[in-house]
Order: sequence, then structure tokens, then C-alpha cells
Amino acid sequence: MGLILSPTQLAFNARGDGKFNQPFQEQLAFFRQKLNLPTEHYDDILKSAHDRAFVVAGAAKADLLNDLRNAVDRSIAEGKSIHWFRQEFADIVRKNGWEGWTGSDTQAGRDWRTRVIYRTNLSASYAAGRWQQLNDPDLLKSRPYWKYVHNDTVAHPRPLHVSWSGLVLKHDNPWWQTHFPPNGWGCRCRVTAVRASEYADAEAPDEGVYVKEDRNGRRHVIPKGVDYGWDYAPGASVSQQLQQLISDKAASLPPVLSQAFAADVAAGLIEPVTAIATVDEIQALLDRLNRQPETPARNAAIADAQQRLTEALAREGKAP
Repeated sequence: MGLILSPTQLAFNARGDGKFNQPFQEQLAFFRQKLNLPTEHYDDILKSAHDRAFVVAGAAKADLLNDLRNAVDRSIAEGKSIHWFRQEFADIVRKNGWEGWTGSDTQAGRDWRTRVIYRTNLSASYAAGRWQQLNDPDLLKSRPYWKYVHNDTVAHPRPLHVSWSGLVLKHDNPWWQTHFPPNGWGCRCRVTAVRASEYADAEAPDEGVYVKEDRNGRRHVIPKGVDYGWDYAPGASVSQQLQQLISDKAASLPPVLSQAFAADVAAGLIEPVTAIATVDEIQALLDRLNRQPETPARNAAIADAQQRLTEALAREGKAP
């Protein structure tokens, strides 16, 4: 499904300044290549593992995750508001019988949880799309430096983020690997591409580190100014091996969840179809599936894709 922009909506250009005149397809493409992963806790996976995984803490069933994923997908593709997402979230929770999730017992808790899911997915996918745009070889030839830009509209600015605003470093400076925004929950900082003339021989800041011990006793060394789990560049590691991520995740789950995980994501290894995929997207998927070795998961994925194709044809008013 293509990115849908109303006449009053603007997309993003690669530099991040001036008129925003290009549909931001990189953001949507990044989100859609993710695999649904069941989790109990928000830090079951950390940092770059989120480049390949869609997670909602506590959501462990495939149908629930897929419904939540589709709601986030539409939020990105169609520019849906957080009010719309909250209505969808309530319907999804009711439909799937999901109870006892963190924040479910109060309206304030529900508002907080939906805000975290909505903003985290939109900001991380935005950053990953920007990473791809900023690393375009043609752009790097003319604008090989990146500038950190703080969003001054946030209600509670982080002092270090403010101090980094205006910092210009070469695009391949290692600092960007841990400080490419967002750098924490609710962070709205961004990066723009600039010409070499804007570089003032600045050095990468070094404010030291802090140590976070997680619930399993593991110690994480994190740069100051960056929240736990956010010290990575979204989208920079999309090339990591998906199978390794799945194996690591399965090994970390309790036996019951591990078995459910194996059953629920088997078809996901062969690209599950989202409920809002287009006819062309599903037909392309079927072509790829038909070239795969025959396995139970592959056959199940084909059956699901064929059903989705029938639904998509009806939705688009095309004869089967």
C-alpha cells in the first residue's frame, strides 16, 4: 500500500529543511519489513533488534500483534492521529480479549500506553527512514555532514539534547551510531544533512556513561543523555540476519511462550500478509512464496495469502 497524503499533508525531503516535497516511502518500507515478535517486557529485545521486530510489551499472540501492527501501519501510511489509534487500540484489545496489560486499569494508564506505542513506532520508523535517506550516495557527495537539531517545542527538554543542537559531524562519525535520534522516550530531535562548509572542526561530545542493570542482572553501559535501550541508530542494522534474531528470541522465552512463538511466527519467516496489503503486493508475495521450498509454513503462508488476495480484490473492486 502506498503512502497516502492528503492535499494538506506534507512529506519529508532528505535534507530535512525547506519544503517537504517527497512522499516518505523509506519510513513505511522500514516498518513493513519487520517481523512480529511476542514479548513479556519492553526490554525483551533492545536497540538494533527493534530494526527487525515489531513488539508490544505483553502481547504474545500472533492475531493480537498483527492487529496492533496493522493499526500502526495505517497510522504511518495514512497519517492517522493518536485519537484514531486509541480507538483502534480499544477495539483490538476487546476483540482479542487482552487483559491485564500495563496501564489497562485507568484512563490515564490507557492514554499513556497508547501514546508510547504510537509515538515510539512512528518516531523510530521516521528515524530509520531518515537514516536511509541521509546515506543516499548522491546526497552524501554534496552534503557529507550531519547536523543534530533539537525540537524546541517539547515540554520538558533534556539539557544534553539541547546542548547537542547545532552540532555538525561527518556522517560516518561513530558518535551517530549511539546518538542518532530519537535518543529516548518522547525525544523529538532530528538530523539534517549539511554541506562541508557548515563543519567547524567540532569533536564528538563525550559526557561520560552510566550503567543500567536490567531485571536479569545484566549491566548495560549507556552514554549519558540517552535512555536505556535507545543507544543505537534506528535502521542502521536492517541487514542483520533475521534467523539469528528469531533463534535468540525463542531461546530467551519461557518454554510455554517459546512453543507458542514457534507456532505463531513460522509463517512470518515467509512474509505474512498484512490485512491492508494491496492486490499487487499480495501477488508479488505469492510469486516469491511459490519459489520457496515446500514446507508446512510455506503452504500455510500461501493459503493465507490467497485468502487475503480474494479480500483485496473485493476491496479494490476487481474481479477475482
